[in-house]
Amino acid sequence: MAGSLLSAGVMAAPFSVGAEQQILPALRYKKVTEDSSTGYYTNEMLAPYDDIKQYNNFYEFGMNKDDPARYSEAMSIDPWSITIEGAVEKPGTFALEDILSKIDLEERIYRLRCVEAWSMVIPWVGFPLADLIKQFQPLSNAKYVQFVTLNRPSEMRGLRSRTSIIDWPYVEGLRIDEAMNPLTFLATGLYGRQLPKQNGAPIRLVVPWKYGFKSIKSIVKIRFLEKQPATSWNTLQSSEYGFYANVNPEVEHPRWSQKSERRLPSTFFSPNRMLTEPFNGYGEQVASLYSGMDLRKFY
Repeated sequence: MAGSLLSAGVMAAPFSVGAEQQILPALRYKKVTEDSSTGYYTNEMLAPYDDIKQYNNFYEFGMNKDDPARYSEAMSIDPWSITIEGAVEKPGTFALEDILSKIDLEERIYRLRCVEAWSMVIPWVGFPLADLIKQFQPLSNAKYVQFVTLNRPSEMRGLRSRTSIIDWPYVEGLRIDEAMNPLTFLATGLYGRQLPKQNGAPIRLVVPWKYGFKSIKSIVKIRFLEKQPATSWNTLQSSEYGFYANVNPEVEHPRWSQKSERRLPSTFFSPNRMLTEPFNGYGEQVASLYSGMDLRKFY
C-alpha cells in the first residue's frame, strides 16, 4: 500500500496501517514531480506514518508529545468553516468543503524542522496558500496574514489546564509575500489520506523554511492586516521565538544550539543527527524574501 501512495524513487520508511489509518479516507491529488529544484520534493527518507501522528506539539491537547494522539479524538472537525476578516474584498465565513471545491489538491514532500532541534520528512497533501488567498482578493494595504486555531475548551483539554502558559487561542502570522510564496502550503492530508486530528485536521499551515511552531494547526480564522500581527510564542517570549522564525543554524535558541537537528525516527543508540541548513534547505526558493535584512535581528 505504501508504494501506491509515494512517488517512485522516494526512500519509503515503514508505513504501518493501524486502525486510525484504515478509517481516514484516501484523497484525490496530483502526485509531486520528482524535481528537487522547485523545493516541492526531496528524496530523503520519509518519516513513518506512526511517528508523524504520534510525535506532535499541539498544546491544545497537552504538553507531552503523545498527548495530541491520545486526546485529539474529542475534537469535532465536521462541519468546519474558516472566517476571513480584514483587508479583503470578500470577507465572510466559508464552509471548508466549499473552499476545497475550488481547489486541486497536490502532494508536497517537505522537511519539517522544529525549534526544539528535531525534524521529519513528511509527504503532505494540500494546496498552496496563495490559491486560497486569491479567492478572497486582499486589498493593497494587506501586508500581513494572521491565522487563528480552534478554541474549544470542551474538546481540547489543554485549554482547560491551569498550568497553560499560552493565551489562547493560538495565533500565528506571516508577511503577505511569505504567504504568497509557492512553498507556503495548506495541508489537508498526509501519506495520501486525510489529515489526522493530532496533526492539525482538517486544515493546517506548512511553511517548510520556518520552525514548526509557525505551521499553525486546525485553522478557523484568517485575517489580512496592515501591521505585523501578534503571534503566540513571540508574545510569550520574544527573546526565544521571533516573529519570522526562519530556520537559521547561526541564531541559537537561548537554551540550546540550532546548528544541528535530530532527524526522526531516531533512537538513543542511533540518534540520526545532522547539520541544520539555513532556511531548512529552502534558501534557493526563499532567501530573496529577506534581502538586505539582518537575520540575526529579525529572527
